[in-house]
Amino acid sequence: MAGTWVDRASADDLMALAADRGPVPMQVGALLLLGAGADAGAVAAAVGAACGWVPRLRQRLVRTPPGCGRPVWVEDAGFRAERHVRRVTLTGDLLELTAALVTTPLPRDRPLWAAVVVEGLPGGGVALVLVMHHVVSDGVGGLAVLGALADATQHPPARAGHPARPTTRVLLRDAWTARAAAVRRMPLAGRRVAAAATELGLQRVRLAARTSLNVRTGPRRRLLVVSVPLAGVRAAAHQHGATVNDEVVSAIGGALGDLVAARGEPLAELVVSVPVSARTQTSASQLGNQVGAMPVTVDLRADRAERLRRVAALTAARRAAQRGGSAALLVPAFRLLATLGLFRLFVDHQRLVHTFVSDLRGPVERWAIAGVPVEAVVPVAPTPGNVTVSFGVLSYAGTLAVAVLADPERVPDLDVLGAALARELDALAGRDAGSAGGG
Repeated sequence: MAGTWVDRASADDLMALAADRGPVPMQVGALLLLGAGADAGAVAAAVGAACGWVPRLRQRLVRTPPGCGRPVWVEDAGFRAERHVRRVTLTGDLLELTAALVTTPLPRDRPLWAAVVVEGLPGGGVALVLVMHHVVSDGVGGLAVLGALADATQHPPARAGHPARPTTRVLLRDAWTARAAAVRRMPLAGRRVAAAATELGLQRVRLAARTSLNVRTGPRRRLLVVSVPLAGVRAAAHQHGATVNDEVVSAIGGALGDLVAARGEPLAELVVSVPVSARTQTSASQLGNQVGAMPVTVDLRADRAERLRRVAALTAARRAAQRGGSAALLVPAFRLLATLGLFRLFVDHQRLVHTFVSDLRGPVERWAIAGVPVEAVVPVAPTPGNVTVSFGVLSYAGTLAVAVLADPERVPDLDVLGAALARELDALAGRDAGSAGGG
């Protein structure tokens, strides 16, 4: 059919759906803080305008007939931006509200995202909490959506027309064409699997030590944020031949080591899973998921400088493999577990990693929404299973924000962890103090 294309879910998208098991949905979010002078109505209108830039915000994922391949993204015939955007007045703690919004399942009868404009902040500012199901996009794509909010404010786009929903005949032809192409790519499969094994570190697999960091979690999450100047972190990292991500992973490892030691659980090594995107950037019209994983062992017996150098050496060796290549093994394995009904059992009892650290590089200059600068951006990325605390990291306009998300029943000492993380980052960067906010 002329004018019809087939926009299918990727294998990584299907993995995000397969992983959506347990009390916390596979959703990601961001908290944007706008300064005084922001108008809540104008911010809500900007979100609606951004839907013209981001086709995925108007689409739903639907199953195809037997033999027609993976599910496809199609335009939601009943789409209206106002069904996704609402305004609320803050009555409690903003970080607590943000954690609750991100961990509340999105309605499945519409595109899987929501935006909440929060009024009544101290000082007269306005906040925006954006929530998306992980199937809509990974972290890199989420940044593209946030950037589109600012673009739509300054250049409101005309909503482009969308082609008709593919017919069964079109779907069949596309599915068999894709299968033929997959057969032709089979000689490359061995190299992809080898790259995946390198990124996952399968040459040296050991179970992570048992600690109170890995116990079955419940539906609630508490959010705490540690913010530090990016310049100092970057300079310290480069001084040790490391990256900012290396320094953050090392600092988080040290802070968690202090936490479990205070609980009476001395730990020699801590395993951190770092998502690795197969792309460094994307546009708001090309979302989806292209993410692998890189487990990093942090040696807690070494001093801070030596710990950082070892993390940097380990990640440098792993980066020699194809970025995000581990998805070649993770995607089929997780989908198989989900098909067998074993994924929830696996994530509730896994002993491969202690925590997750998702690090994104945001813009150097501040965004503006409805003419008002965005003063801060906080990433929120809940994890399923038995990981009681995880970390979302984002650099934005000269500030590095580390969002610590934890099950409050399993991590009642979250403030202790936040203080330890601030000390670790300050010590590595040679500063006197960092700043932390709780929720």
